[in-house]
This record gives sequence, structure tokens and C-alpha cells, in this order.
Amino acid sequence: MASPCELLIATSDVTTASHILNLAAHEAKRIETKYSRFITHNPLWQLNHGDGSPMPIDAETHRLLSFAQQCYSLSDGRFDISAGPLMQLWRFEDLQHGRIPSAQEIDHAKSLVDFSALHITPTSLQMPKAMSLDFGGIAKEYAVDNTARLIAERWPALSVLVNFGGDIACPVARTSPESAWQVGIENPNALDSASALLQIRQGALATSGTTRRYLEKDHKRYGHIVDPSSGFPVANAPLSVTVLAQNCVMAGMLSTMAMLEGANAEAFLTAQGVYFQVYR
Repeated sequence: MASPCELLIATSDVTTASHILNLAAHEAKRIETKYSRFITHNPLWQLNHGDGSPMPIDAETHRLLSFAQQCYSLSDGRFDISAGPLMQLWRFEDLQHGRIPSAQEIDHAKSLVDFSALHITPTSLQMPKAMSLDFGGIAKEYAVDNTARLIAERWPALSVLVNFGGDIACPVARTSPESAWQVGIENPNALDSASALLQIRQGALATSGTTRRYLEKDHKRYGHIVDPSSGFPVANAPLSVTVLAQNCVMAGMLSTMAMLEGANAEAFLTAQGVYFQVYR
């Protein structure tokens, strides 16, 4: 998941805790192996190299594509997982020496980005040649929710908080006030320190931001969330957005859409009627 992953488990039973940790590690690895664009010859790689032909997909991939379609529609096309060609241009691994793509490169990549050009059925996906998908905006949140669901199904009376890189789900409530999970929201201006503390008994939260993935060039900072309409990182975006919701994929969708709103992030989230924290 390219981030620290941890579980908080409300039990003193070491054997049970070990079983839960093993289940979570297996599920996180399974989803990462299946949907990471950085792993060659995995199922996502196969889809991205379909060369315009219909490619078989399983039910899980169809569910993710259906959710991605909702994200695309609700964001007026700005939340677009077909932005793989743009993400390949913008590399944020080297913060200080990253390269800004040329206008010609961006224009060419933009011509390959269009979720509406995908033909999706429950068993197949067909997309234009050279188009590629990037599940980075939804896969980690999906992994959190799926891991939390599997744990809750097997241990329905045990409260567990799943935390993959700050994306969190707690499906089984902690009922007493003194037992609420304490979750810190990182201060983007002082990394590894909390600027706010939430008490969570049940639910999920997700954070989108550019505090750890960005590049600097000519004294200008470029965050890693790219607007497909411009081909550039979102202008006037917050440093981070945290949203509390019923599940992690919903929280992640709203936090990412808020980042894509740039200067209007706060107004967008206020209209959604959810708890949020925005830092600039």
C-alpha cells in the first residue's frame, strides 16, 4: 500500500490478534498485488495492455470499475481512473528533482484520458489503445473496507480499527465513551504530529493530500493529485483533506473530490453534510 499499515485490536488474546493480523496482511497484499500499476503482469497490467481488445474481468474488478464510474460522474469527469497516462508523466518519487512534463507530452497524455470511452460489462472491459487505468485513488480505501469487513464477519463482537496509511475503518462499535478509538489527524505543516484528535467508535475516515507526495521545481510546489482537464496538478488545492463517512471508499471519494475542487474544497464538503478537516 506504499504506506505504514496497522491494526488496533480490542483484545488481550494474543492468538486471536495474531489471526486477525495475518488475515489483514494477506488481504492488503492480495489487493495490492492485483491492482497496483507498479507491478508488471498482474491483472491491472493485463488490462492496461489489452491493445484495444475486450479483456475478461472478475466480479471484484467490475465492482471497482462501477464505483470508479460513480466517481467520474459525480466529479464531472475530474475523478478519472483512466488518467494513467498522465500519472506516468508526473513522477513524484524524487521531491526535489522531479521533471515537469512538456506541453506536448501533457496534450498527448490528455488525449488518452476519458473514462466514458471504456466499455464495461460484468465480465469484460474494453478500452482504447494506449489508455491505462490507475486505481490509486480508490484501491487503498477499498482494501481498508474489505479487510474490516472480513474481520467483522469472523469476529463480529470484537472492535478492530484498520488503518492503512491514514485511511481508517472501524465496523464494530466500541460502545463505552472511555473506549473510543483515539485518531490523530496529521498536521501537514508539522509532519508526524497531530493537529486534531478524533474519537471514533464506529465508521471510517480517509485523508487525501500532497504533504508527502509532491515535487518542487523553480520554487513551485506541485502536488500529486492531477486534474485530467488541465493535465497539471490541481491549482490552489489544500495540503490535506480528511473526511469522516460511513465507509472508507466513500470518505476517500469525497476527500479526493474536495482536493480536485481546489480553492472551493471547503464549500464542496460543507454541501455534502459530512465532518471534515481541511488544511492549507
